[in-house]
Amino acid sequence: MILKNIDKSITIPKHIAIILDGNGRWAKKRHLPRTLGHKKGVENIKTIALVASEMGVKVLSVFAFSTENWKRPKDEVDYLMTLPHEFENQFKDDFEKMDIKVVFTGRKTMLSQENLDVMEHFQKNTKNRQGMILNICFDYGSYDELTEATKAIARDVIENKLTIEEITPEIIGSHLYTKDLLPLDLLIRPSGELRISNFMLWQLAYSELYFCDTFWPAFSKKNLEKAILDYNHRERRFGGLKG
Repeated sequence: MILKNIDKSITIPKHIAIILDGNGRWAKKRHLPRTLGHKKGVENIKTIALVASEMGVKVLSVFAFSTENWKRPKDEVDYLMTLPHEFENQFKDDFEKMDIKVVFTGRKTMLSQENLDVMEHFQKNTKNRQGMILNICFDYGSYDELTEATKAIARDVIENKLTIEEITPEIIGSHLYTKDLLPLDLLIRPSGELRISNFMLWQLAYSELYFCDTFWPAFSKKNLEKAILDYNHRERRFGGLKG
């Protein structure tokens, strides 16, 4: 049973982000190749996205490949570079039924033209959907995002489109990859690691953080429900005081 139907008083976060961690360790525990862990991880993106959509989540961001993941062994990186095509194959039918829109967030300069074409095709085919947005962060890193935003703002100042005094947090936010998405409410990191790993550093300023030991391929609807229940026990003050 979906959490929303259990207790109508539960607040469903509008924007949830998940760091997809533990694919390799999940596979290793089962004496399987790391690539099979990543394959299972992709399948679980679909599972959790469908559950989140049914719960009423408006945006689900998933950290699928970071700017630092290029440092991994070549055979693993080569496999990870097949994921955009795998996303489209895995997601298209069920996502069409649920009216889920797909966007890709991250830099585009390191990706092959084939991958860029697949991502563009997927986004184009889903752009008019009105349901949940699945934001796939692929070749994404906050350092890169903030650097590119800074460069864009500097260009605007040089071209007299903006003065230094006009630079505000809102202006910075409007130059980020996530400028068209709702503010981030909840970050979930499976696998037992207690760090952010260069993910949505600006967006995380006042979001709630939830960590659990379950590896991502085994992360289930129950794990998501538990995270949302924990979120409902938080008092979000955004730097102020309540009552």
